[in-house]
Amino acid sequence: MGLGYFLLGFAAALVIVAVLILVFYYRLKRTRWKNSNVKGYLDLIPDLSDEQRLKVQSIRQTFLPRVERIRQDLCRLRIVLARALFSEITDRDKVHSIAREILKSQSELEQEVIDHIIEEKELLSPGQQKRFFDIILDQFAHGGLGVHDVRQRGKS
Repeated sequence: MGLGYFLLGFAAALVIVAVLILVFYYRLKRTRWKNSNVKGYLDLIPDLSDEQRLKVQSIRQTFLPRVERIRQDLCRLRIVLARALFSEITDRDKVHSIAREILKSQSELEQEVIDHIIEEKELLSPGQQKRFFDIILDQFAHGGLGVHDVRQRGKS
């Protein structure tokens, strides 16, 4: 009798673990799919027409490479800054010069995003513009550039 109960309990535990793994897998898969499809603010507006989507793709073909170049430049400058900060003898003038270059690149990035938002806004109907405004407020409230400020982890 004891062996029968043991096997029944073991089988029940296996079933429960399998169900938990499946639930976890499908939730993770859905979350990753949802996150990977968002490349810009307008991806968060579900009622774009096919024509609007094509225009958005066209806009992104020029915008995303420019922004990526600025991000790479910022990364490079921050490495240069770190090296200058921790060199044996700290050259304050050099450190401040590099910091000014970083600020210039950050300003350029911000300007690119602003111009991009204006360009995208002009594609939208008044109702879509209201939704877009709400998305922008929500994204900017987090202190960054929203989805444009988040690097896709799988790319690099």
